[in-house]
Amino acid sequence: MSQPTTSRLASISISLPLLLLIFAPTLLTSSRPAAATAERTPLFDARPFLVSEYHGVTPLVDSEKRSASDQGGIREQIPEKYLARYQQWKKEFLSTETGRLQWDYYTNNPNFTLTLVVSRDNPEGGTTGNYKWNEDGKLIAATITLGCRLYAGVPNPVYFPVMNSLLPNDTARKIDGETLAATKMAHEFGHVNRTAKGDSTLYQLQSQLMPKYNQIFLSNGRDAEDPRLVEMAKAMRGTPVEIWEDREYWGETNAMLYLRDRFAEDGFRCQLFTRIKRSVDLYAPGYEARFVDVAHSTTSGRQCGW
Repeated sequence: MSQPTTSRLASISISLPLLLLIFAPTLLTSSRPAAATAERTPLFDARPFLVSEYHGVTPLVDSEKRSASDQGGIREQIPEKYLARYQQWKKEFLSTETGRLQWDYYTNNPNFTLTLVVSRDNPEGGTTGNYKWNEDGKLIAATITLGCRLYAGVPNPVYFPVMNSLLPNDTARKIDGETLAATKMAHEFGHVNRTAKGDSTLYQLQSQLMPKYNQIFLSNGRDAEDPRLVEMAKAMRGTPVEIWEDREYWGETNAMLYLRDRFAEDGFRCQLFTRIKRSVDLYAPGYEARFVDVAHSTTSGRQCGW
């Protein structure tokens, strides 16, 4: 009989003190993600808060086995009162090659169940979670939750340089709410795409350790050189801020693919790409390469300054 998915954590080398940090009941004082801790404590690095203001607070991992109801494909669980607007967002997303290819991939995948939900919680944001892996560590299910006012609210440029490029200004063409909503959908699809390609054991370990890392950091005088934190960062292959950055910028590259397809006109696309580049240069220079790859993939060959 196969072992439960969570037993795969043993494949990563973790010291006994670190295992105690993971499983000690006294440290499990909060089941909320690290972003929620940052939201309650503004003095902590502001970047986790900038993530939570868009994504909200949601369970990130559910490593249970596939249930009988997980038959593969896309399941849309949309309340009737939100159905019409959701259909407009979906139509806009599917108006691009990127949207159609990704939608068709999940629709026709019998080994993966993608659930889409619209909720009044976190109304202008989106979030992706409830991930499930099988015994072999392959992602088999995820849930994307979209806010009921997804057409409104432009996220900050720190973690969301692509979505922020749609912020209205005096020179750029006005972007309608459906396009903004579809860009947010693309961002969330990007999270699913990337998580499916990544190391499931590492992802689950990161999700377990990040809240504990932040709890210690906030209680030790914010000393990142604390040996406990150094060891945890080594096991997670990054600090919580670095992990959040990496995840969000992968979501944003998928959003940029959607905008690349949505605006075939070089002039306006270049306006957006220039704004994206400005934010990446300011806040994410270490991640520029993944955005450059998108900018260089335009059919016209024009790279818009990248």
